Amino acid sequence: MTLPARQPESESTGLPIAGETRETVPAVKATPASALDIYTGDPNFMTSLARGLIVIQAFTQQSPQMTISQLSVKTGLSRAAVRRCLYTLTKLGFAGAEDGSRYGLRPRMLTLSHSYTASSTLSTAAQPILERMSAGLRESFSVATLDGDDIVYIARTTVDRVMVAVDLHIGSRLPAYCTSMGRVLLAYLPPDKLEQYLAHVELIPRTTRTITTVDKLRLALRNVRRTGYALVDQELEVGLRSLAVPVYAPSGRVVATINLSGHAPRMPVYDMQTRFLPHLRNAANELGVFLR
Repeated sequence: MTLPARQPESESTGLPIAGETRETVPAVKATPASALDIYTGDPNFMTSLARGLIVIQAFTQQSPQMTISQLSVKTGLSRAAVRRCLYTLTKLGFAGAEDGSRYGLRPRMLTLSHSYTASSTLSTAAQPILERMSAGLRESFSVATLDGDDIVYIARTTVDRVMVAVDLHIGSRLPAYCTSMGRVLLAYLPPDKLEQYLAHVELIPRTTRTITTVDKLRLALRNVRRTGYALVDQELEVGLRSLAVPVYAPSGRVVATINLSGHAPRMPVYDMQTRFLPHLRNAANELGVFLR
């Protein structure tokens, strides 16, 4: 018996005939480089500068040194693009390779962060306020702003007894959803911005206490707006408890947040709310004055 010849797919629909299946094309994994696609065709967008910044941001505490191949995989940029970025950064003193193959950032990179802190009224005004509180209360305090889905530390003081798994410093980033400072900044976002965040955020459980559903996070954020502060109990890290309040600009917009963090066993929730909350609110008000 002669089988009928296989009919070609429809030219108009591209669909296979009945009984046949088309192979599933695997989804393309998003990379930092793919995020630049939205700027294609924008004559004012400097793609080469954006690629250089992507390479810089690829270096982390976990990956302080990488080869061109590793950077290419991590960033999604071609090896040739990574090589040109590293060549430029090396010539300018911002990067280098000890063994000729594994590249790392150089101390000169600190001048970029210093440029921000030196020119930021918020950062320069916050640091002495935090240092004064830390000296008087012997606790660790921080100020942060929201950048995308993360909080970014722009001022910080520490005391020796505070031990956390994450090495926090100016420029450190943490997820907003499971930190007290992040909860404050999210709670005071415009409604449309908050909805955009909740629609795409991945609520990864950092501990067994971490809020991992959007409904519960919504409830927590409403509570922040009701009380005027956020208290997060061991959601980022076991044993770490933190308290944060908003910092208002003269327009009434929340532009930053200030917090206290410490070991849960020695810092009961009641003490944080009664002893430390007034100090945080006073510091936030003082910091807000500098923004006028």
